[in-house]
Amino acid sequence: MTELINSVEAVDVRFPTSLELDGSDAMNPEPDYSAAYVTIRTSGGDKGCGLAFTVGRGNDVEVAAVRALAPLVVGLPVAEVLGDLHGFSRRLTGDSQLRWLGPEKGAIHMAAAAIVNAVWDLYGRRTGKPVWRLLSELSPEQLVDLVDFRYLEDALTRDEALDILRRAEPGRAERTAHLLEHGYPAYTTTPGWLGYDDDKLVRLSKEAVADGFSQIKLKVGVDRDADVRRLRLARQAVGPDIRIAVDANQAWGVQQAIDWMRSLVPYDPYWIEEPTSPDDILGHAAVRKALAPVKVATGEHTHNQVMFKQFLQAGALDVLQMDASRTAGVTENVAILLLAAKFGVPVCPHAGGVGLCEMVQHLAMFDYVAVSGTHENRVIEYVDHLHEHFTDPVRIRDGHYLAPTAPGISAEMHPASVAAHSYPDGAVWKGKAGA
Repeated sequence: MTELINSVEAVDVRFPTSLELDGSDAMNPEPDYSAAYVTIRTSGGDKGCGLAFTVGRGNDVEVAAVRALAPLVVGLPVAEVLGDLHGFSRRLTGDSQLRWLGPEKGAIHMAAAAIVNAVWDLYGRRTGKPVWRLLSELSPEQLVDLVDFRYLEDALTRDEALDILRRAEPGRAERTAHLLEHGYPAYTTTPGWLGYDDDKLVRLSKEAVADGFSQIKLKVGVDRDADVRRLRLARQAVGPDIRIAVDANQAWGVQQAIDWMRSLVPYDPYWIEEPTSPDDILGHAAVRKALAPVKVATGEHTHNQVMFKQFLQAGALDVLQMDASRTAGVTENVAILLLAAKFGVPVCPHAGGVGLCEMVQHLAMFDYVAVSGTHENRVIEYVDHLHEHFTDPVRIRDGHYLAPTAPGISAEMHPASVAAHSYPDGAVWKGKAGA
């Protein structure tokens, strides 16, 4: 009997991180880390889990977007879906009516990411492999078959993508072994949330160095004098050899970004992240030109592979920060990794949000093993929040992500966590409302 996808479940899950100002930045002063949490179930009893990350209000909109896509998925034969993941992604992102709400951006595109990631989780579970390893063991031909080249061929052709993957193929086994033994380099944003006071900033910065991190990140962009003070304190706390990145979260105009960052240059910032509107490709290029050698990093709000293509073509970034659920999940991110490899730009994934560390580690590790073949000047963001709610949480040792070994994409939450934090009826939110 043919096994079918029986259901696509979406739950509004929110964590009250605003109470301690965890995650606070220039544009999100009081975020409640949230997820449109998706579970796909099959008629054979299997499941896959994924999510789209938000910061509180509007998470219900994201859940509604997932439910709007669900009829495109329920009833599909599982074997056909897993046998043509490119076609499945196109089915979600190319629907003739829902596409009007994007196209390929916003809530609908993120909903597609949650579903696509859940299907990759299902795929990993059925093969008994973590998704990073599942991807790394696909042939170059299978990997390029995932990519939608329609809008990319002026920057990356199928043959060029095959060449990139074939060049990396001989060293896959050695890099896999190295990854399993040593892990993948990380940096931490935990010390740098904008709502933390100076004492907490200094304490957490010192703890990060003691824990083996070679890079930390500070949020900036509200008060220039405070940013100068905080960066000075952080530099004194960690010394001259630890990289300090700063992140404005889109707070500035182009010239404002240039002027503000020049005030911070004496304290040797490694990169400025999202210095201006995430859609302003030429603005990022102007900031990059003006502030070199300070690097420009962006990507967590970059809608799709076409925008990444243009950022790369315009020389508008030094560091590409892909996100696990902003673009359409694993499948589209394979294309983005290949674009970055073509242009020789390091990928340092964004992971500031619930479940993002868990999912995005798979993409960076796949890139190391099978695409770029290196983790030089590459680090995955790490935040020390909410991992206890996942059945396969990230593991950090000496400032490195340890490679997941459990099957899937590490996105499954504990049922008790989902129940307690579902909004607005979970126990955590009922208690908060009552208080």
